[in-house]
Amino acid sequence: MSVIRIATRYAKSLIDLAIEQGKLEEVFADINMLKAATKNRDLYLLLKSPIVHADKKIAVIDALFKNSLDTLTLAYLHLLINKHREMYVPEIAAEFIHQYKVLKHVTSVRVTSAVPLSENVLNDLRRKLLASGVTSENLEIDVQVNPGLIGGFVLEFDDKRYDASVASKLADLKADFMKNQYVREF
Repeated sequence: MSVIRIATRYAKSLIDLAIEQGKLEEVFADINMLKAATKNRDLYLLLKSPIVHADKKIAVIDALFKNSLDTLTLAYLHLLINKHREMYVPEIAAEFIHQYKVLKHVTSVRVTSAVPLSENVLNDLRRKLLASGVTSENLEIDVQVNPGLIGGFVLEFDDKRYDASVASKLADLKADFMKNQYVREF
């Protein structure tokens, strides 16, 4: 079974269980914490290791998270470990967050610009995105800075990409120039 199918199924079952028990928000916070925790190399390698026995993994998870995770989330982690699916925790966490955002109608937008954007520009961007109707009413904007863009910005959401950067425009001009120059030689 592919990693995507495994992550999708396990994330969906956790969402359904959390909704049924009225703990969706608590589990969502727990999953965000777990996703961040799995970026720790030692924890990541522990979860991925086929050598470390399940009892040892459960003991480590309990020592790390017993006082900070909801009982549902902790029991779910135990289930994943007992079913030998703990290696997929990062992927399951990412898929859970994705499914949660779909359920709550949250659109995540990533804006990359050459320089930091002011609050006025971000508010303008938010207003225009909402007015366009291509996003849901709940916007989550992640702002990143990449000086390599030279100027302008790149907007990404829902597998869409709008590139209004100077670097992109220069690359397009160069490609057109090279194409036209090549055509003229023949």
